Amino acid sequence: MNQAIDHDEMTLFRDMARRAFEQEVAPHFEQWEDDHIVPRDLWRTLGAAGLLCPDVDEAFGGAGTTPHVTLAMIEELSRMGFGGVATGYGIHSNIVAPYLSRHGTEEQKQQWLPGMVSGDVFGALAMTEPGAGSDVQGIRTNAVRDGDEWVLNGSKIFITNGIHADLVIVAAITDPGKGAKGTSLFLVDVTLPGFEKSKKIEKIGQHTSDTAQLFFQDVRLPANALLGEVNKGFIIMMEELPRERLGIAAQAVAAAEGALDITVEYVKERKAFGQTIGEFQNTRFKLADVRTEIALNRALYEACADEYARDELTADKAAMLKLASCEMQCSTIDDCLQLFGGYGYTVEYPISRFYTDARIQRIYGGSSEIMRELVARTMLGR
Repeated sequence: MNQAIDHDEMTLFRDMARRAFEQEVAPHFEQWEDDHIVPRDLWRTLGAAGLLCPDVDEAFGGAGTTPHVTLAMIEELSRMGFGGVATGYGIHSNIVAPYLSRHGTEEQKQQWLPGMVSGDVFGALAMTEPGAGSDVQGIRTNAVRDGDEWVLNGSKIFITNGIHADLVIVAAITDPGKGAKGTSLFLVDVTLPGFEKSKKIEKIGQHTSDTAQLFFQDVRLPANALLGEVNKGFIIMMEELPRERLGIAAQAVAAAEGALDITVEYVKERKAFGQTIGEFQNTRFKLADVRTEIALNRALYEACADEYARDELTADKAAMLKLASCEMQCSTIDDCLQLFGGYGYTVEYPISRFYTDARIQRIYGGSSEIMRELVARTMLGR
């Protein structure tokens, strides 16, 4: 993995991303929010613009950048208030693509990564089940070997990108009775017989992030659909969780910055009792507190991003980052919304979307409670 980041390269990608998002997302976003989904073609458009999976190796169509660039794309979407799109982008470019890049065979990379870079293949990760959320060891979906094939049965719930996905990485039990030590990962082509998607799951926020339940009824997978080794899926998931949590932190910090930006503009214009809201000491102190909290979390986030690029980011530090940044996102955006008064509670004002989009951040990717447990376990040894 690249250790250094080229700042000129980063500036280029950020500028390109802002222009693309302003042109391809901003004019349509309100309609997509009302529709509770983005059009599938959005991902092909972003792929054509060179914005999907930028740190995928050039041999597979990517730009071969550092992971910082992928994280920067998530930041820009989040700062602009496109929370649901940022989540879909993150799953595709920051989670599914690295799973393949780091653990796939040459054949699997050739089969899937070029399409992921172009947007012709859209990716999802399916771990969560009705009885297995943060506790991934509770997985019940299973795959049984049958000659040269695997037969997959079970279901997954709350799967981001589940509606539009062309490729789903599925965690399944391959050695019953061994729990995590009997779990494997499979690359599932959604066109295979026996694969079904539910209708969209409606949520209180992130409406442009499509979420679905997936069903597998005797889905026959070729032997080369196995990602990594048999019964090593849990190990791969644990290795990849730091990057997933880093991406969630990118959303948290940048969304909080975006919410603060529009709040500052609002309090400079809105008047009450003969003066702007920004002239009240309570407002000034609150904004100072919010900015400080964001700055502290950005410092930790950037340090962790650098550590990840050097293969040095530990699971416990990623958990601390995810915990701190998501709690900060929710609390600071709540403070910002309060400064809008009643207007902040209306969908007419974007601060309300920042608020509702933020709430899931403390749940997915490992809840705040699980993050606290992971951090405490490293301190106490159990």
